[in-house]
Amino acid sequence: FDIDFFKEQPDAFYQLCQELWPTGDTYQPTVAHNFMTMLHEKGMLLRCYTQNIDMLEQLAGLPADKIVAAHGNFASAHSLNGEEVPTEDLRRAVMEGPEGWKKLREQYGSLVKPDIVFFGESLPERFSQLCQKDFKKCDLLIVMGTSLVVGPFNSLVARPPKTCPRVLVNREKVGIFASESSNDEHTLSGGFWFPPNRDAYRDVFLEEDCDDS
Repeated sequence: FDIDFFKEQPDAFYQLCQELWPTGDTYQPTVAHNFMTMLHEKGMLLRCYTQNIDMLEQLAGLPADKIVAAHGNFASAHSLNGEEVPTEDLRRAVMEGPEGWKKLREQYGSLVKPDIVFFGESLPERFSQLCQKDFKKCDLLIVMGTSLVVGPFNSLVARPPKTCPRVLVNREKVGIFASESSNDEHTLSGGFWFPPNRDAYRDVFLEEDCDDS
């Protein structure tokens, strides 16, 4: 979705929201989500950076301050004129269908949406602020279930110190180190060096589904 399409055809987005709204009924946390909560409970998790908007990390019990939702999620909402809107008000309106979201639009003077990043919008300020600090402290980076093709999120792989071990848990190798001249979508500046590459000294690839590793 982009913001212009939302303005022109809001009902399409609200119908999708009815399916995706994180109630825990349709979609539930997996083993991988619970693994991150376990790391937090053991005092080992600095932060969880995610591109997902489904809030399954929260549903698994991970505190909101431990999560950076780079593409936003359903935890907060605003009208298009910038006014903060209680998330529960938006949820009820969405579930009511067109009559509900139209009433909400009338109440706030513009359409209301969860704070999900649409195409062309800037990433949340929290993402920029925390990644500057967090990755300097990182002593183990675990990357799970991703294509690593969407920037600037994929650039996070290159942020930890050069001595920090990095583990990719994925069905295929992605984010392979690339020179600046490379145009391959599977390569990445500052990306992974996996064996048998002679420069592989800190990167490990586990060819698994996240929930099987």
